[in-house]
Amino acid sequence: MLFFLMAPILAIVPLSFSSSTYLTYPLPGLSLRWYEDFLGSARWMNALKNSMIIGVASAVLSMVLGTLASLGLAQWKSKWKPLVLAVVLSPMVVPVVITAVGVYFFFAPLGLTGNYLGLILVHTALATPFVVITVSATLQSFDMTLARAAASLGAPPLLTFRKVILPLILPGLASGALFAFATSFDEVVTVLFLAGPEQRTLPREMFSGIRENISPTITAVAVVLTVISVCMLSTLELLRRRNERLKGNAG
Repeated sequence: MLFFLMAPILAIVPLSFSSSTYLTYPLPGLSLRWYEDFLGSARWMNALKNSMIIGVASAVLSMVLGTLASLGLAQWKSKWKPLVLAVVLSPMVVPVVITAVGVYFFFAPLGLTGNYLGLILVHTALATPFVVITVSATLQSFDMTLARAAASLGAPPLLTFRKVILPLILPGLASGALFAFATSFDEVVTVLFLAGPEQRTLPREMFSGIRENISPTITAVAVVLTVISVCMLSTLELLRRRNERLKGNAG
């Protein structure tokens, strides 16, 4: 926690190293040197690219699967519904290290370790519950008679979803997609187990840097991630307010 609180300060200070590779103080001044080191490093840029590829792919898959699961659970009346919902949300409860170990032993014989597909699949499994929660919460205020009215007028199911259901659940869907992306973008445990040298993500690179050599570039990366998180939270707040306005208009 102290590391991330100090990150905005350390990232703009040109820390120097002594001959024994220790950080030296007092700090001489302010500089953007470490941001330049981050943006100009092929290693960091490749890690950022991997995080974006895996994060976006996982968010899209989670959005599709989570929306389908939420729509199905919203209309399903059965005594088994709580059990199915618990299974769907279980990745949020099970410790990530247990999930990572189990997925590794399951994926290894299938050749899904050391490639993008395996990481995208496991990140999708970890992120889908967030989409299910946000979309299900939005569907609670959705009037299903609107969908039935569209169907009674001859609209096929796909058209009903695209023209009636999707516009009303879009704020919840977008919020779930942002949560899914953030979950994948910040995940490091499963990456440690499943990623190969070509799939090193940004959190994995930061983890290695903290363990192997403490570089001020890591604090610059931490500041960038903090800014991204603030932007995502601001977007979620805007979506929440839009959803509240839609509920007020519907009421």
